[in-house]
Amino acid sequence: MHFEYLDILLVIIGFAAGIIGTLIGAGGGFILMPVLILLWPDKNREIITSVSLAVVFVNAFSGTTAYLKMKRVDIRSGIVFAIATIPGAIIGAHTTQFMPKQVFDPIFGSLMILISVFLFFRSSQMGEQLAETHGAIKRHIIESDGTEHYFRFDMWKGILASLFIGYISSFFGIGGGIIHVPVLVGFLNFPVHIATATSHFTLAVSALAGTIEHIIDGTLDTVVWQTIFISFGVFFGAKIGARLSKKVHGSFIIKGAAIALGIVGIRIIFLDIIKM
Repeated sequence: MHFEYLDILLVIIGFAAGIIGTLIGAGGGFILMPVLILLWPDKNREIITSVSLAVVFVNAFSGTTAYLKMKRVDIRSGIVFAIATIPGAIIGAHTTQFMPKQVFDPIFGSLMILISVFLFFRSSQMGEQLAETHGAIKRHIIESDGTEHYFRFDMWKGILASLFIGYISSFFGIGGGIIHVPVLVGFLNFPVHIATATSHFTLAVSALAGTIEHIIDGTLDTVVWQTIFISFGVFFGAKIGARLSKKVHGSFIIKGAAIALGIVGIRIIFLDIIKM
């Protein structure tokens, strides 16, 4: 019975991560990874990272199919950004194993806190498109409900950012969307709904590349069923998150997620200090 309750808990965790991750285009890994560290404190960090990354792929794939129906994905940009993330994702998947748990946890906890602070103070701006846009690439996207978006951006900035994000996402197992969305909105002038959808599209490719590396090296072998249970919850949570994105203002979700993220980051660091 213990395992049955744990399986249900994993499905619920995945469901919640799927909803929130899809709402803000982050893939859910930034929620899932710290939760898994708290749930499995003694597990190898490479194993936890591989589980999180595999689930991020399921989340991103599920969310992307929903966003494609809404016609919110900038497919041309998403393909370029996705290709740029692949080298970083592969390198990140290979280097996780070389960092010991005692070093990984404080760095990861600190990253969570920094992202939390950034998101909290930028949440009010993330729902607004910048009035002035610059860059050689022009886009005109019409959503399925008729909403139109005009914007311009610098493609090379997006490529360089995606390369770095691919590495960070694979190394920490957080998917990278928590960084990618602010970059698309704050530096490349993407409208927030287009940014979240395009980020999800990019994440699907990046997370798949990192997950394939983990499958090849056998990291996922001992946690296959746990990954399946979490993925089951994430798949359906992502569908709901995409639908809710039409009704919920992104800034409220982002601010709430930022607070939770900061608390979890502090918790991870605190637990590590206690064990020292």
